[in-house]
Parts: sequence; C-alpha cells; structure tokens
Amino acid sequence: MTTSKRTNSGDRKRVRAALDRPRAVNVRVLDRDLVVELADGRVVRCALDLFPRLATATKAALREWRLIGPGIGIRWEALDEDISVESLVAPRSAPLTARTRRGA
Repeated sequence: MTTSKRTNSGDRKRVRAALDRPRAVNVRVLDRDLVVELADGRVVRCALDLFPRLATATKAALREWRLIGPGIGIRWEALDEDISVESLVAPRSAPLTARTRRGA
C-alpha cells in the first residue's frame, strides 16, 4: 500500500508567495553597516543604527546570524533580533522595525 503526500492549494500559494519575496543569500556586518546580498544579485546596505540591538552588539554576536526560511528574514538568536528582508528592500511597504519574540 502506497501513500502519497498531497499539498493543498493554500500551502502551495504560501510557498509561492514566500519565494516571490526578496530573499537573502548572505549577510555581512561591517563596522557601521548591515550588508545583505539578495538571490537576484542586488545588494542592500543600511546603517546598523537603524537596529539598536545590532548597533550595540559585539562583533562576535553579530557574526552569529542565520537566514529565516528561504531567506525571507535574518535572525540573531543571541540578540533576539529578527529583520525582514522585505523591510530592507522596500521600507515603505514593510517599515523597518526590530521585532522580538518577547513582544517588546
């Protein structure tokens, strides 16, 4: 007896929507800037001062980032900081905000 996995259309739409969003492939933190390389070849650079937790973090903590999902966000676990890649690319449609899991 074989079983097949079926994906409903809602799941497919969510996956497609996530893949249509800007996606990061690499992150570099320079002395005063966050540099994010995107899958489409663009490079986004912004001041660390926009993100108080990043601006005051140690260099070691800043190196400990990971991509969220297929690159739609960047996570610094030790700093409890998440940044949406979309907010870096189009800050008017997705304002730059630092979000925490603690709700602060």
